[in-house]
Amino acid sequence: MNKIPLFNSPFELGLRMVYLLNALSPAGADLQKLVLLDYAIVYSKDLGGPPSLHTPVPFRGGEVASRREMIEEGLYLMSTRGLVDVRAEIEGIMYFSGPSSYTLTGSVEAAYFLELESRCRWVSSQFCSTSSLELMGLFSREGHLWGAEIEVSSSRRGRQ
Repeated sequence: MNKIPLFNSPFELGLRMVYLLNALSPAGADLQKLVLLDYAIVYSKDLGGPPSLHTPVPFRGGEVASRREMIEEGLYLMSTRGLVDVRAEIEGIMYFSGPSSYTLTGSVEAAYFLELESRCRWVSSQFCSTSSLELMGLFSREGHLWGAEIEVSSSRRGRQ
């Protein structure tokens, strides 16, 4: 019997993309922007937002690159169910909220998903009009701060 993983899987990331794209609607986003905004949803406090959705872990900045493939797989999975719409635009492949997305996001009332929806609205209000290139610049400038927790705390202990 094949078990389908739920956490840190294309399914979990695909669900987050449905919520994110619903918050961005009617705008869409390319894959790079979605990867960066996924980090912003999960670790919103790193970007000056509300408390992070997940517990911040050391060196979490590396998650940006490691999730790209799973997000792409999740987008494909959700597109097969009408939750994500994929279009070829002048800018390249763009993802939008699918025709069935609101049915899903409007019907789930679990606390985690309500918090997810809140973070997605915050991310949309902060970064909807920000280009992928601008977001990459922001992450490059600020990213070193998100991975330094262990180094900073270790060096402080050495001085005590």
